[in-house]
Parts: sequence; structure tokens; C-alpha cells
Amino acid sequence: MRFINPKRGCFWACLAACLAARPAAAQDMPLSMILIEDESWELVASGFKFTEGPAVDSEGNLYFSDVPNSRIHKLDAAGKVSVFVENSHSTNGLMFGPDGRLYGCQNGKQRIVAYDRSGAATTIAEGVESNDLVVNAAGGIYFTDPAHRRIWYISPEGEKRVVDEGIERPNGIILWPDQGTLVVADTLGQFLWAFRVEGDGSLRYKEPYYSARLTAGREGSGADGLTVDSAGRLYAATYAGLQVWDPTGRSCGVILKPQAAFLSNVVFAGPKLDTLYVTSTDKIYRRKTQAAGVRYAPR
Repeated sequence: MRFINPKRGCFWACLAACLAARPAAAQDMPLSMILIEDESWELVASGFKFTEGPAVDSEGNLYFSDVPNSRIHKLDAAGKVSVFVENSHSTNGLMFGPDGRLYGCQNGKQRIVAYDRSGAATTIAEGVESNDLVVNAAGGIYFTDPAHRRIWYISPEGEKRVVDEGIERPNGIILWPDQGTLVVADTLGQFLWAFRVEGDGSLRYKEPYYSARLTAGREGSGADGLTVDSAGRLYAATYAGLQVWDPTGRSCGVILKPQAAFLSNVVFAGPKLDTLYVTSTDKIYRRKTQAAGVRYAPR
């Protein structure tokens, strides 16, 4: 069940009504619309300390962080792993921007950076703690600051400011395909929060839009990394597994984890963005799907 604040719920009530009127959203969107029969998780890379921050480039190659080892790796479609950045200063969350650079939460130096094709870093913002980020088609950046319970925004011109405070532990962060809604995971809570994105980058109508399934004995879902597909479904790495919701916030189900260890993040990669990759402690897994990821186009 989603709880809507009556003082601020008009926008979300109208949004849900509009989505319900669309044929794709009016019907259930079960996991059978995503998963392929006889396809399962495939181990593609292992031997790391803690994998995080998967990001996909324009060719469909996967990049990910090994945070304790302070490296960023590249994983191509053939499963070949190479080192992209040797000393990443504990960079965690990653995402490619519209300029082709790889943006990262370089928390070891308390800054947001952008890596060029050679792996050289340019500082985008300094003096900030961060965990995960999302970059829109205009080059604006949203990132989470779990230590201070904040969400930050960096404009395309480089101005940084706090746009929300108060989520218990904000972690994963993603935009809907149309970039008009921002979603933030709360690792310590049950709900994932949604905001309407304003033209100046500010956020309004904060609501607990998605309700996560909890595991026995836990009050929090463990929600970490997020991604979306072209149908508007949201995917979240959680203690229970890879949880999926439709655009109206209804649960589609939970995809089983590839191993019992912690599931930290998820992204669609591959040339057609139809392969789901997850990071799980020391390993990277993938599986082909009927769904496809998105690239943010100019609005």
C-alpha cells in the first residue's frame, strides 16, 4: 500500500489516474513480462571485494566500482574485465552523462568527478559526501548523501545545492524515463521516495510512492541501487532480492538474487540494453530479459 499525504497528494493521485488510463499500465505487469523462460543468472566476473555503481556506456559496455580496492573496472559484452581507473579514491556510484564522460561519487576525496575516456578525472563539485548519482540529459546531477540525510543537485552550470533532507538513509537514485520524476531508495526504511522534478532542478511533492517487501526480522528493505526500463518499471536491489514495480507503484514481484550475499546495484547493459546486470559483493551477474533499459533523451 502507498500512503499519500493529502496536502501534497493531488499530483500523485492525478499521475496514477493518468497512468491507469494507459493500456500498458492498466494491466498487471508480472515478472513473466520481463524474464525469459530457461534464462537464469550467469556469473560473468568475480574476485572483487565489494562491487557497486554499475554504469553503461554508449556501446553497452558495463563499468563498475570495486570500492575497497579503489578501482573502476570495465566489463565488455564478451565478459572481459579490464581496469579503467587504478586509484579511484573509493569512488562508489557511477553513471555516464550526455557528454560521454563517466560521472562518479568520489567519496574518498569528498567530491563528484567526471572521468574521460582515458580515466582522467575532472572535479565537478567539492566538499560533499556522496553515495550514488544520476545524470539527466541536460547534464544536471542528483546525488545522495546518506551521512547527512540529504539529496543534492548540481546544475549543468556547476551550481550545487541541497534539494531535500530527511530521508533516513538515502542511497540509490534514478530518474523515470521521461526525467520528470526522481526516485530515491531509503536503505533503512520500507518505502522508496518519489519527487516531481521542477524546471530549475528543485524537487516537489515528496511521497513514499513504492512500498518494498521486507525480509523477516528487518524493519528496512536494504534498498540500494536502482534502475528503470523503457516501460517505466522500477528495479531496486534489496535484501529480499531484485524488487520490481510498475509505473503506478504496484509490485510486479521479486527476482531471486543470484547468490545469498548482499545485492548492491542493478543496471541494463549490452548493445540493446536488454541484459540485466547486478553487483553482489565479490561478483557480477547478468541475465537476458524481455525488457530494455533507457537512455535519457533531451526533454
